[in-house]
Amino acid sequence: MMADREKIEKYEHFLNEVLKEDLRCVLEERDKLYEDIASHSQLKQTINCMNESPVEEGLCTQVDLGSNFYVQALVPDVSHIFINVGLGFHVELTLEEALTFIDKKLGILNAKLSESTKKSAKIKGQIKFVCEALGELQGLGKCKRA
Repeated sequence: MMADREKIEKYEHFLNEVLKEDLRCVLEERDKLYEDIASHSQLKQTINCMNESPVEEGLCTQVDLGSNFYVQALVPDVSHIFINVGLGFHVELTLEEALTFIDKKLGILNAKLSESTKKSAKIKGQIKFVCEALGELQGLGKCKRA
């Protein structure tokens, strides 16, 4: 009887401290990937709009200075843009180069998203397996889902 109680405690600890924490981290990573994909898709759409209707006199826009404080800005030359390529580096690219970069980046982000989804499904399966094992040890049947 004491051995069963120790097994139950080990399984509960593994479930709550390891598996659920791993799942939380993977889901946070996946949410960050969704945000990155959305921002890159929005940038791609903006560049496509700029290509469809060329601007001769410059582009009037609003820039977020932080904390939702916006100012009016005039961009005289929209033929080149700066893109954050990672690690704090920004590269000046033409609009066509930027579209090529964004397409490649979206491919990478979507591959990472797919991998993250597989990881979360695997962890959820492990959680279900441990819950069923706990249920058998306790004689209950099933536990709450994650």
